[in-house]
Formats: sequence, structure tokens, C-alpha cells
Amino acid sequence: MKRTHLPLNGLRVLDAAARHLSFTRAADELAVTPAAVGQQIRALEDTLGTVLFRRTPKGLELTPEGEAGLVELRRGFLSFEESVRAMQAGQSSKSLTIAAPRDLTAKWLLPRLEAYRATDPELRFALVASDHGLDFTEANLDLAICFDASPGGHEGAEIGPRGFAAVGEGEVIGWPDSPEPATGGLTVADAGLALDAAHARLGRALVPAMLAATAPTLEDPRGYWLVAPLPQWRQKKVRALVAALIG
Repeated sequence: MKRTHLPLNGLRVLDAAARHLSFTRAADELAVTPAAVGQQIRALEDTLGTVLFRRTPKGLELTPEGEAGLVELRRGFLSFEESVRAMQAGQSSKSLTIAAPRDLTAKWLLPRLEAYRATDPELRFALVASDHGLDFTEANLDLAICFDASPGGHEGAEIGPRGFAAVGEGEVIGWPDSPEPATGGLTVADAGLALDAAHARLGRALVPAMLAATAPTLEDPRGYWLVAPLPQWRQKKVRALVAALIG
């Protein structure tokens, strides 16, 4: 069933004016002018097609039509407040869902999460692989780490140096984002495996400098970013995590 458009501003003004039976005192509560209260009430009366207040020698009084809906109106505002509190409850949660490339998770993220959790044993982390793109809504993510030239359409903070570092000697070990194609017989799934293969003397790996924990030897516009949509980025628990990871 299609819902009727609710004039929420007018209904909020009605609630205040009905409690005070005074446009002036309602205006003080709402931090607006008495004229603005009067305009909202008149607009609401036009929308509803009924008179809500009458002026009498004793002052302002509600009409029977105006009084008829107040109980349900106030119950509705209480429900709105409960709904807002429920939506805000996640900000005080100490559970965070993080998406990151598998190689960066193993070689960089996990040690930092361990150190962060040591500051508060109630912290809980759920880790999701982000090798195939990010969907904050579907995965219910709080924060993600991506390898790109920018944070894209999200808020973001860059971590580590940009560019690639060469590790090992011999033929180039291939992996999907390598700046150079494989020149030998070895191709692996990600930079972490390429780095492991180079350490095992199976060839030369060109991997993100931050992953190799060494200075870059090859310039590249891409780097690692902590990213999140603005609502998540503003959450206290996400800001604290970002500070812990880049601090």
C-alpha cells in the first residue's frame, strides 16, 4: 500500500504548539519565530483540510479535530526516537567488518589488528576478501582497503608509499596487477604469493612497496587506501580503527 506523504515539520510544530498552547513558547522550543510557527500551522491545516487551533479570549485552544490525533502523533514521535536510537546503536558497537586483499591482510593488516585489539579485548573483527571489488551494502562493511590511484567515490586515507619494489632475482614472477608481465614460467594469484615465491628464490617479484616493506624502485600511481562511504567514515568506531591503522 502506498504511504501518504507526511508533513513531518508541520506535525512537529503542531505537537509543540499543542503542548504549550502558545505559538510564542512553541517557537522558543523549536528555535524559530512565532510567525514561522503560525505559517507551519496554517500550511498543515491546508494540507489536512481542517482547523487545528482557535483563538479565544482566554488564549489559544485546540479544536476537537486538532486534539483527536495528538495521542497517536506523540506515540509516533516516540517511535521515531526509538528508531533513531536503534540506527545509532551500531556506532557504539565494537564489531567491525573489514574488506581487504588477501595478501595485504596476511602481511600487513593482521599484525595491526592484533595490536589494536590488545588495547581493548572487546573489539571484534570480521574479515572479508576484497579481491573482486567492494560492495559496502551487500557485505555490511565498515571499512575496506583497496589498491588504486585514489579512493574513488568514497572517503579515504592513503596508507604506505605508492610504487612497486623489486624483490629477488631472475625472471619476473607474474601476478594480476604486476606492472610487468611474467618472463619466466611462474604466475601466481596475488602479490603476496609473488613475494613468497621471490623469497623462495623462484624469480623476481614486482610488488607494492608497502607489501614488501621496502622503498619503491618503480613509480606507479597506485597505492593502498582505507576507504568507506561517508556515513561509515564518520562513525566513531571506524575513525578509531583508521587512526589505529595509520597511526
